[in-house]
Amino acid sequence: MAVVPETMRDDMTWQMGLVWEQVKSPVIIPALRLAVFLCLVMSVMLLVEKVYMAVVIVLFKLLGKRPDKRYKWEPIKDDVELGNSAYPMVLVQIPMYNEKEVYQLSIGAACGLSWPSDRIIIQVLDDSTDPVIKDLVEMECQKWASKGINIRYEIRDNRNGYKAGALKQGMKHSYVKQCDYVAIFDADFQPEPDFLWRTVPFLVHNPELALIQARWKFVNADECLMTRMQEMSLDYHFTVEQEVGSSTYAFFGFNGTAGVWRITALNEAGGWKDRTTVEDMDLAVRASLKGWKFLFLGDIKVKNELPSTLKAYRYQQHRWSCGPANLFRKMAVEIAKNKKVSLLKKVHVIYNFFFVRKIVAHIVTFVFYCVVIPATVLVPEVHIPKWGSVYIPSIITILNAVGTPRFNLLPTTQFPAVFCCFME
Repeated sequence: MAVVPETMRDDMTWQMGLVWEQVKSPVIIPALRLAVFLCLVMSVMLLVEKVYMAVVIVLFKLLGKRPDKRYKWEPIKDDVELGNSAYPMVLVQIPMYNEKEVYQLSIGAACGLSWPSDRIIIQVLDDSTDPVIKDLVEMECQKWASKGINIRYEIRDNRNGYKAGALKQGMKHSYVKQCDYVAIFDADFQPEPDFLWRTVPFLVHNPELALIQARWKFVNADECLMTRMQEMSLDYHFTVEQEVGSSTYAFFGFNGTAGVWRITALNEAGGWKDRTTVEDMDLAVRASLKGWKFLFLGDIKVKNELPSTLKAYRYQQHRWSCGPANLFRKMAVEIAKNKKVSLLKKVHVIYNFFFVRKIVAHIVTFVFYCVVIPATVLVPEVHIPKWGSVYIPSIITILNAVGTPRFNLLPTTQFPAVFCCFME
């Protein structure tokens, strides 16, 4: 291997420094100043959105605007003449894909839902590619069927459309035509037995409602630092973002699980589509454009698990980050031209829901904090005001933390577990 002479290395360093000085003034500094300006503007937009949501939450808490005060809710009453026919028919869908660790828990929780046995159908949509796991899931379904549970095990010849494709295929079966509502739970979700008793009456007594969304409860939040940070972020999403959307415009993004849909609304919106990686948000936006309303119930919590490995977390975040932007690109014009919803709701969906929360928030988090601010260290001629680099991020962080029920720091006894998430 040839050794580069010291003088040659000095010449290369000098030439690189010369090129840097020649490029910095006419190119780097103006570009970086423009990036700083745009990021500061987006930071202010994000701050205003956070403050707006905080004000709305405080006002609704003070005014006591609970869901049962905004919408009618009363238990479904027994009818001597009609018997169980007085209760609506509910379909429970559980999409699965190689869920060896959790399939028993999810199927068991769904089969344990309290509802008249002849008015509920459990539908397990198994897209597993591992034949051993498919056999295990099928045997689990047969076990519950032998106990008198109306459970159907459904498979496909392909995985076209992935989860959206499985849910769409599941809705095509003949027995689904008799159902009024569909509850959806991912394979790692475990609803409480009274879930349907607390959610379905809202749909029964309020024909304008299309979706009832419950909150998630994380059973492994204390596993390591990464799961605690995820809990903080997602708790803010539920307690603030979804609560604000539900309380003001009766719109928010469906989370893809732990929710109950009115099948009429689902079909009217065009059903499940696999054109993006956020099929749940896609369905919610299309249903909202048809004039349907959504209700978030923060008091109802469904247990599930957070990704505890860096690989699983990165996959989830990539889907949640890229999917909404792609959906916004496909639907922005359709939303703007829609005539069934008010102008204020259109502005809320386009600006607040999509642009600020799904696009600006990610750009500020990555580009500003991870690229632009470090770049100014190499280019001291570009100055970032303290309010943009310190005050705004601090206020946003405080608002996020206050919106989270448990925002205390990780106990020191758990710090050895912090590294397990990143090593796996």
